[in-house]
Amino acid sequence: MQLEFTKMHGLGNDFVVIDAINQTVALSPEQVRHLADRRYGIGCDQLLLVEAPTTQGTDFRYRIFNADGGEVGQCGNGARCFMRFVHEQGLTDKREVTVETTSGRLQLVLEDDGQVTVNMGNPSLEPADIPFDAPGYAQSYTLSVDAKEIEIAAVSMGNPHAVTRVEAIDTAPVERLGPLIEQHPRFPERVNAGFMQIIDFEHIRLRVYERGAGETRACGSGACAAVVAGRLWDQLAPRVNVALRGGNLVVSWAGKGYPVYMTGPATRVFKGRIEL
Repeated sequence: MQLEFTKMHGLGNDFVVIDAINQTVALSPEQVRHLADRRYGIGCDQLLLVEAPTTQGTDFRYRIFNADGGEVGQCGNGARCFMRFVHEQGLTDKREVTVETTSGRLQLVLEDDGQVTVNMGNPSLEPADIPFDAPGYAQSYTLSVDAKEIEIAAVSMGNPHAVTRVEAIDTAPVERLGPLIEQHPRFPERVNAGFMQIIDFEHIRLRVYERGAGETRACGSGACAAVVAGRLWDQLAPRVNVALRGGNLVVSWAGKGYPVYMTGPATRVFKGRIEL
């Protein structure tokens, strides 16, 4: 099977994007892992499939696969790349599209400056919806990790996130605690572990250890989850600049009952063809 692909990134969070509308695509988890392999394949954090819609009122179907071959429901940086891809490939001339995912619908807007704004939908905070093992909703939870108790917020942005506050991002034990939080038994579907440093009410720094991918240069849904957590803790403003290792995003959330909006860049790196 020969596939045409485009390599893209959103703030260094990199993707292999494949048009599954104009070519037949049927990938096994093993093939996804091969494509994601940085030595023997193309190399990426996630693989994105652009498919024809299956529900009324949507323009495309958006599917996301982590580097370990598992399919997941959400990727904010990927959504921005998705929008740039369908526009640059001539799959649509709309500057605003609605896409279906396994976690629900997303609205994507291509801005005049080339950046993309994503309506990420309302965050899910109930433990059963995340999913997270807890008797009921709370603004924060205590999680036992590495024989210590840490305070987290548990949020789903279409994928599960555990956000904890740290004093300094540069010295945060992401490499050690990230895998432990990701595989914590209270998160039955594993979780993305976010480490947030609050600079002031409108600025945070963030690192995210993503499930199935490890620490990435940027995580769009993780940035949204972090802002939601900070807002729940009354420590952040409705509009926040999020500094990640790959660059900056702007995340806005008015509060419970409202969707989260994320704005940032998406970049095409190169196109290619690979034989599987």
